[in-house]
Amino acid sequence: MRLTIPEEEIMQPGHLACQGCGATLAIRFVLKALGRKTVMSIPACCCTVIDGPFPYSAYGVPIWHTAFETAASAAAGIKAGLEMLGDRETTVLAWAGDGGTFDIGIQALSGAAERGDDILYVCYDNEAYMNTGIQRSSATPRGAWTTTTPVRHPKDRPKKDIIAIMAAHRIPYAATASVGYPEDLIKKVKKAKASKGTKFLHIIAPCPTGWRSRPDDTIKLARLVVETNVFPLYEVENGEVWQMTKKSKGTPVTEYLKLQGRFKHLKEEDVNEIQNKVDREYEKLLKKCSIDSKQ
Repeated sequence: MRLTIPEEEIMQPGHLACQGCGATLAIRFVLKALGRKTVMSIPACCCTVIDGPFPYSAYGVPIWHTAFETAASAAAGIKAGLEMLGDRETTVLAWAGDGGTFDIGIQALSGAAERGDDILYVCYDNEAYMNTGIQRSSATPRGAWTTTTPVRHPKDRPKKDIIAIMAAHRIPYAATASVGYPEDLIKKVKKAKASKGTKFLHIIAPCPTGWRSRPDDTIKLARLVVETNVFPLYEVENGEVWQMTKKSKGTPVTEYLKLQGRFKHLKEEDVNEIQNKVDREYEKLLKKCSIDSKQ
């Protein structure tokens, strides 16, 4: 069998993540794909804590810790500095959570994309502000419990379509990925690395603490979110060419929702509404990808 996942482990043991943390798996896979010639720009998020206390680091590459809203702009500055020194080989990786991407950092990200800064921006999405107490973000799905959307008042707005936003910038490459499908993830990281300009990856990364799920269900959830079409795997090139990278299984959303305490308050009609919404959005995506769902 041909090995598709690089063997070298750049991320090291001794990090401070919770059991079953999807974000640590995401970092591990992305760094495997990028290699050691990488510099990371990380804003306030779980991953600034996971890394370990100064002067130690579990990530194995140089890191620049920056303000919550500046992952992309700091990465752009690092890239400019490296190029001034004649280094055009090192990949500059902006690494931020959904709060620092969908909300607080979107202006810096949009600016970098409009300028075409040669950086790779990765959003690891655990669908809330997990590091500061599980508050809702614009990546939190409709109906989910968080500490700021309690059971009696769950989030009533849909998740922001960040890939469509980035595709509208006409960047060279944007894609979704899941830690449950590492081969697909690594292939996309390598494709992004080979592209010139601003690249964007949206990685779903289950959080047992915020999702109220079992740590040993992380990979199962990372697969179910794709198999239920809640988080399809696809890529967009130059804002125009949309392509699915994983065929749907069409598993009912109940299989995904029932493993998470953040959805346990939902009634049958709520689940049916979520299923209908997922089906509609998936059909719209298939049309963008020019794929017949009956094939």
